[in-house]
Order: sequence, then structure tokens, then C-alpha cells
Amino acid sequence: MTTRSGTRERKDEPNVPLPALLTQAKDIAIERLHQRLADEGFEGIRYVHGSVFRFIDAEGSRLTMLAERSGLTKQAIGELVGELEDHGYVERAADAGDRRAKIIRLTDQGKMAQVAAARILTDIEQRWSRHLGGDQVALLRRALEEVIALESG
Repeated sequence: MTTRSGTRERKDEPNVPLPALLTQAKDIAIERLHQRLADEGFEGIRYVHGSVFRFIDAEGSRLTMLAERSGLTKQAIGELVGELEDHGYVERAADAGDRRAKIIRLTDQGKMAQVAAARILTDIEQRWSRHLGGDQVALLRRALEEVIALESG
């Protein structure tokens, strides 16, 4: 099976680099997330739309802020916002503080999708806990948090 990142699963190969294993685990979880979102009626949400859903403020965000937070260009974020707008997950509204600017806000449907995604990701983690044991998943979480802190600082 080929994952979203283009890597092939290598269950039997020794010494697969840890970052590759992390990528495979992430890809599988995200594929399950999007399948379950679609199963629940949240059609059209793709992996890249996380660049909006993950970084949008509860009261809405400007396009420039979404681009900055996600690391994507304003043009790329604008296209993603347009796609999500076409599917009814976000809307653009005038910024009360600057009439030239637009605020991107989640619609009720977008908020429901965001809540569903959080629940589904929790379900995935709970499945891992049932299979591996809660202590193992807690240890994995702490280790990953430490790696992120180490590499971010």
C-alpha cells in the first residue's frame, strides 16, 4: 500500500527510519479521519484543508494570518478557503475593524466538521490505546512531545 506521502508500507523491512514510520502512522490516521468524515456526511474535506481548520480562530481569521500560521502562500490558502466556501464550511465576512479586509469564519457546518474531526482523532487514539495499552500510548505521546520540543527550540 502506498501512503499519501508516496512512501510504501515496509512492515517486514528492518531499520525503517523512525521519521518514515511516524509519517506512515500519520498518513494512516489522516486517511481514516477523512474516510470517517466522508462517512458522516462531511464531503469534500481533503488533507490540505487542515491548513484552514487547524489554524482558524474561533471568531474567524484573516487570510494573511491563516497563510502565516500554516506556512502556505496567501494564494494557496485563498484557493483552499474558496474550496471550503464552495462546500459550505467557511464564509467570508467584512472585518469590522478594516472594511477592506475579509474575515474567514467557520459556518455551522464547518464547526460541526471541526468537532467531528476532533472526536474521530480521539477515537483513533483510543483504538491505539486499546491495542497497545494506555501506558504505551501515553509514553509515545510524551516522547513525541519531547522530540518536538527538542527540534523546535
